[in-house]
Amino acid sequence: QVQLVESGGGLVQPGRSLRLSCATSGFTLQYYAITWFRQAPGKEREGVSSINNGDDNTYYTDSVKGRFTISRDDAKNTVYLQMDSLKPEDTAVYTCAIVRLWRWTQNTWGNTEIYDYWGQGTQVTVSS
Repeated sequence: QVQLVESGGGLVQPGRSLRLSCATSGFTLQYYAITWFRQAPGKEREGVSSINNGDDNTYYTDSVKGRFTISRDDAKNTVYLQMDSLKPEDTAVYTCAIVRLWRWTQNTWGNTEIYDYWGQGTQVTVSS
């Protein structure tokens, strides 16, 4: 049974950091790409960052480049999203999702329709 469980969200002041975790089970991580999405109230879900677990390439949406870092711990089957220099506009529910590598490309990783499984999400609120 595939499971994706996010944790690490919370309330943080602008400029501070948070690290989100996506603990995975029930599938072989190396055959999938994992992407962090976020959805703010009244907005569409957007891809934030993706890691191709086949070649370890990583991708980021422009608004988080230089501030967020995606990484993977194979021993723990967990993918992380380190978020630094947080801004109020980063406030959203963050969710991780997986897709088989053969369906993932560097041009389509932000397309929600290609993903097979989703976590339940974790709230991130950036406010003073």
